[in-house]
Amino acid sequence: MKAMARLEYGASLLGLRLTAEHIRLFQRYYEELVEWNRRFNLTTVVGYEEVQLRHFLDSLSCLLALPGWSREVVGCELPIVCQPQPWQCLDVGAGAGFPGVPLKIVCPELRLTLLEATRKKVEFLLHLVDDLGLKQVEVVWDRAESLGRNPAYRERFDVVVARAVADLPILSEYCLPFCRIGGRFIAQKGPEAEREVEDARTAMEQLGGRLREIKEVCLPGQRERRALVVIDKVAHTPPAYPRRPGIPAKRPLRATAQPAAE
Repeated sequence: MKAMARLEYGASLLGLRLTAEHIRLFQRYYEELVEWNRRFNLTTVVGYEEVQLRHFLDSLSCLLALPGWSREVVGCELPIVCQPQPWQCLDVGAGAGFPGVPLKIVCPELRLTLLEATRKKVEFLLHLVDDLGLKQVEVVWDRAESLGRNPAYRERFDVVVARAVADLPILSEYCLPFCRIGGRFIAQKGPEAEREVEDARTAMEQLGGRLREIKEVCLPGQRERRALVVIDKVAHTPPAYPRRPGIPAKRPLRATAQPAAE
């Protein structure tokens, strides 16, 4: 089978045509991921086609929620409808680089910051960024609760993305303090996206966010439902947030219980 065939096909459904250079970088990414995973537990997904679908293509689905991106059918073509922008983009809990690094590969204009709290994963990210020759990428070793209070990072980002980090009430407290007003927070979620959104409405409101949409994502070979929860930053996050490390997870900002229907 042609190298990265599943990724190329899936990307075409998003309206994206991968170049030979994109394929080279994704291939190298895969090789480094597997090599480092032999020493450190970066991911349980290492099969060639699985990585294309569950890591690379799943990450690229975030393109559907970026400002200015849309999928338009013109005849038999699926053109990219997105003006390249030098957005400041933050990936919270970047892990092995998903979704931030795949987005950077296909959108080199992004000025990307990868935030990760685990030292070994930070070491991998530093190596990967250098190995792939990616420019304007910063790797930060810290917790979101701490960095979110740093004036150099607080409310500075146009786009904040996160995948598989925490439930949405907790994730909102991690991520919304980084968004500038007018910016956008994109959370990759699974089958429980609607429930998580309802559970997070109090957190969104308190932190200056407002739900824009829940965008369903359909990818080839995808077994479980995937969705993008897109939240606009409409007001400043109060100075009290994020709370100190560990508190958002222990005491999430949740809505008060609603009275039972009579």
